[in-house]
Amino acid sequence: MFDTLSDRLSATFKNLRGKGRLSEADIDATAREIRIALLEADVALPVVRAFIANVKERARGSEVSQALNPAQQVVKIVNEELVSILGGETRRLRFAKTAPTVIMLAGLQGAGKTTLAGKLGLWLKGQGHSPLLVACDLQRPNAVNQLSVVAERAGVAVYAPEPGNGVGDPVQVAKDSIEFAKAKVHDIVIVDTAGRLGIDQELMQQAADIRDAVSPDEILFVVDAMIGQDAVNTAEAFRDGVGFDGVVLSKLDGDARGGAALSIAHVTGKQVMFASNGEKLEDFDAFHPDRMASRILDMGDLLTLIEQAEKTFSQEEAAKMASKLQSSKGGKDFTLDDFLAQMEQVRKMGSISKLLGMLPGMGQIKDQINNIDERDIDRTAAIIKSMTPKERNEPTIINGSRRARIAKGSGVEVSAVKSLVERFFEARKMMSKMAQGGGMPGMPGMPGMGGGPGRQKKQIKQAKGKRKSGNPMKRKAEEAAAAERREQAAAQGGAFGLPAQEDKNFELPDEFKKFMG
Repeated sequence: MFDTLSDRLSATFKNLRGKGRLSEADIDATAREIRIALLEADVALPVVRAFIANVKERARGSEVSQALNPAQQVVKIVNEELVSILGGETRRLRFAKTAPTVIMLAGLQGAGKTTLAGKLGLWLKGQGHSPLLVACDLQRPNAVNQLSVVAERAGVAVYAPEPGNGVGDPVQVAKDSIEFAKAKVHDIVIVDTAGRLGIDQELMQQAADIRDAVSPDEILFVVDAMIGQDAVNTAEAFRDGVGFDGVVLSKLDGDARGGAALSIAHVTGKQVMFASNGEKLEDFDAFHPDRMASRILDMGDLLTLIEQAEKTFSQEEAAKMASKLQSSKGGKDFTLDDFLAQMEQVRKMGSISKLLGMLPGMGQIKDQINNIDERDIDRTAAIIKSMTPKERNEPTIINGSRRARIAKGSGVEVSAVKSLVERFFEARKMMSKMAQGGGMPGMPGMPGMGGGPGRQKKQIKQAKGKRKSGNPMKRKAEEAAAAERREQAAAQGGAFGLPAQEDKNFELPDEFKKFMG
């Protein structure tokens, strides 16, 4: 969503590199480029004005003029101001002192509230809570049925006493759900309400009545991040009509301009608390302003990547794999079964292109990342699963006939099987070298990186001495010339024309003696 904005900002900062000091013209030109980038990203005009004013004021101050690298300091200022307009610090959910905690979802029609209710339920379940989803959207056709399906997929309970499709009283359903949650010992109630327009007074009043009936601890306003400036206008209307405590951004994985997401926290004064960035129920997490700013500036999001890895990877399995790679057998205990298990765990973390996008500097190769074929992992898994247990443990026994059988079983070319086995051997060798503290193979001459000592010796051997001519006459002439040069050096006394050490009568000239004391 923020690709265009990231590209424009990166190009702007590139123009500042190599400048030891920023002039007033440099600051104005940079501010102008940032302003254009933000406006093109559909950021609200009041937000852009405030942002640019803060950046220019700080850029003209002492923190840039005294900096060793002004360009980096400007990037730091822009990063901090981005974090500020995105809401500053991460906002956490407020839980009630006495269960259940009531969370009310509200927003525009089609913003994705019902799906988001399931995502929030799954996320809270992973935090150790017992959430209950309540179907109070009795207007939209099949909304109650959709919430029931989403709740089943998320593995959480649902309260849906009314069939919906225009039948039932949503305010009464919301009231009854609190008693139901207490009876069934649910510590969190998530109320899904009907979608509405900012000008729909009837539905706005219904939302206010539900609010008054259940007294929610949190009212979350769900915003479609793809709808642009209208999101800000509607958020203001909803804030004045019903009120809300926090914002949830949905559809952050879209390719629309994401300026509304940057604007809404600053304009409404309410922080973004959660973000949904995919269709799966797992594509949901707390919103961190500092991490989002880092992504926009192509600095990556390693903290989120680490958190996802910690959720997916087992510490016990990781230790087991590490011990295999560190073994005295040079990692030969690491088999294709282990390789397959590692791939499947990485796959659980989500899309490969999304994971690579969290690494710093990946914005420079985003076209290649976007063209990654996610099915390659499935093809690799099919090849490995078409092997016998013995072939997975000892890939060296895979000969031509075995490759043909494996290729036929997995539906790929024979060359694909051969390529996979070769890549596995190379990867195992490299991982074993790194696990043993040797660093990346093939990188001689770098302290702590190890690898390639044999290659280094080979280079030294090749560089040893001056090669002699194969022509006997020419070689004899070269030897005679070398002998003559040695005689002249001895006659002159030594290297650089200084007298030889055997000359006992040698004394330093007077002009040197006074410097030697």
